[in-house]
Amino acid sequence: MRDSTDKQYGKEADIFKALSHPTRILILYSIKEGRLTVTELAEKAGIDISTMSKHLDVLKRYKIIVGEKIKNTVYYKINIPCVFNFLNCAKSVISGSKNCEEE
Repeated sequence: MRDSTDKQYGKEADIFKALSHPTRILILYSIKEGRLTVTELAEKAGIDISTMSKHLDVLKRYKIIVGEKIKNTVYYKINIPCVFNFLNCAKSVISGSKNCEEE
């Protein structure tokens, strides 16, 4: 039974895992309106570039974000904007609201 459950719901659960770190949520909100580099994101989060790169890799693996190389610089941007629908829903759960509209 467990194998069939994992097969049926595993990919969806993986998306939740990809979103399950505060730094990754910060990344999403940081690039919501425009693209940023790994250096800019690392500075914003107050972490080193190698740690930021690992977080970016997780989000890229699930195609939530994409990197766009321009000359020697990679700029990260949102690939799946509907992820903010879920994040708004999470805010509603936290606040106890039954309305999942943007707060």
